[in-house]
Amino acid sequence: MRVESDFKWGIALFNRFSERINFLDTTLRDGEQTPGVSLVPENKLRIAQHLDELGIDVIEAGFASSSKGEFEAVCLIANQGLRAEVASAGRSTRGDIDTVIKSGVQTMSMIIPTSDLHIEHKLHKTRDQVLNVTEDCVTYAKAHGLKVDLLAEDATRSDVNYLLKIFQTAQACGVDRVTPCDTVGILSPDSAYVFFSKLVAELKVPVGVHCHNDFGMAVANTVAGLGAGAQMVHGTINGLGERAGNAAIEEVVVALHTLYQKQLRIKTELLYGTSQLVSRLTGVYTQPNKAVVGENAFKHESGIHTQGMLANPLTYEAFPPELVGRTRRIAQGKHSGSHAIRADLDSMGIQPTDEQFNEIFQRIKELGDKGKHVMDADVLAIAENVMGLNGVKPIELQEMTFTGSNNALAQASVCLCVNGKTVRGEALGVGPVDAAINAVKDAVKETENITLEQYNVKAITGGTDAVVEVVVNMRKGTRIVTAMGVREDIVKASMEAVISGMNVLAIDYRIVNGNNNSSSSARRH
Repeated sequence: MRVESDFKWGIALFNRFSERINFLDTTLRDGEQTPGVSLVPENKLRIAQHLDELGIDVIEAGFASSSKGEFEAVCLIANQGLRAEVASAGRSTRGDIDTVIKSGVQTMSMIIPTSDLHIEHKLHKTRDQVLNVTEDCVTYAKAHGLKVDLLAEDATRSDVNYLLKIFQTAQACGVDRVTPCDTVGILSPDSAYVFFSKLVAELKVPVGVHCHNDFGMAVANTVAGLGAGAQMVHGTINGLGERAGNAAIEEVVVALHTLYQKQLRIKTELLYGTSQLVSRLTGVYTQPNKAVVGENAFKHESGIHTQGMLANPLTYEAFPPELVGRTRRIAQGKHSGSHAIRADLDSMGIQPTDEQFNEIFQRIKELGDKGKHVMDADVLAIAENVMGLNGVKPIELQEMTFTGSNNALAQASVCLCVNGKTVRGEALGVGPVDAAINAVKDAVKETENITLEQYNVKAITGGTDAVVEVVVNMRKGTRIVTAMGVREDIVKASMEAVISGMNVLAIDYRIVNGNNNSSSSARRH
């Protein structure tokens, strides 16, 4: 589904889009330069495989000459037979070029600084020397069978005439693509359009757009550059990268698809899953209000909004969540309206009388007024209490044990009671929490198609005996619910949250009470 608008914002200006727009993903190189992120080769491969399935044209697998482990990772990805073109970044030296050749990739992202600031203070060279290096290295790389994408570092602070001379020299040596890098993010959409328009007009080879987000405009600048005729997007999943990061590929894709009606080869429905994988493997989670993939991107709480959403989702959504592999959620809290809470209760088969509903509604509001994050499990508990329901728990944890393993992974075994039947599960995991959650998944896989969508933990008291709060999002089909666990033991808090969330998804009081729960005795206060 595509959202059309009577107002074609920006199209009058950014009207020179290439018929074919390609995507180079640098999550595994520029994205891994995010402070604190370090991916082992196996995890790099997992991300690369997802990027390939997503439809990325070029995967920059890493910086082959930076370390032994990085070289191994680049080699591993290069030899997987991926559909995507695989590239390695490298400096403009013959040594780096030789390493890239040995890695087996098809393409080298050859980095050459072009601003006077970098040439004088980092390279300690002259402009003429950098021109000579460009000619030598591009010629050498092409002679050895590599495709070359010349990345001009700090291009947007370079003398544009000198930058063109660098690119034209590379062009004469057979370079395949050139990409000016907005290394410290100083472009704005209007200056980006002018900058890329000049380069596209003067060059015969494809031009890429590589923007950083120091002023929060990387995506806008990328779209502006493409609107000026540039043909390749450089970006990262979730906008990962040094300092404020790079242009977020998922945001660029959705903007081009929805606002500019561009036909892309990206499988947009895989964007959210890819984002989640990158978050888990890098340990860098997106802020809740991030566009497209943030936890709140399709979550609605305000009563005015949810009433409109329930009538027609387009009232408060610019594009449908299904476009990027997501579902919308109605969250409960002090801003909630009655329509949203009734819809939430109905999804659990709970049908209160008007009097019961008014009390449920007020209790939810009171929780929100106290600053509490109201979970779906809280809504269920409140409704059960007000209506005098028996608090059915379809899934209960009876036993949990842990053992070590030879490969340093934790192993967990669980015993659950699922709808009165005892089931067992066991699994490995990276640490006891991961192992325990995997064991629960293993136990219920035959009866409940419930998955863990998101997991967050924080300490809410200090010291070595800190109490931890675990919040999870659980999915069953298109429905997602939230639940929380609070304990001193992180494993127990995690299990409390996961089992609680699973129970909200598994319960249906229409079945439990034979569709007569509206006549259940209410507790009077």
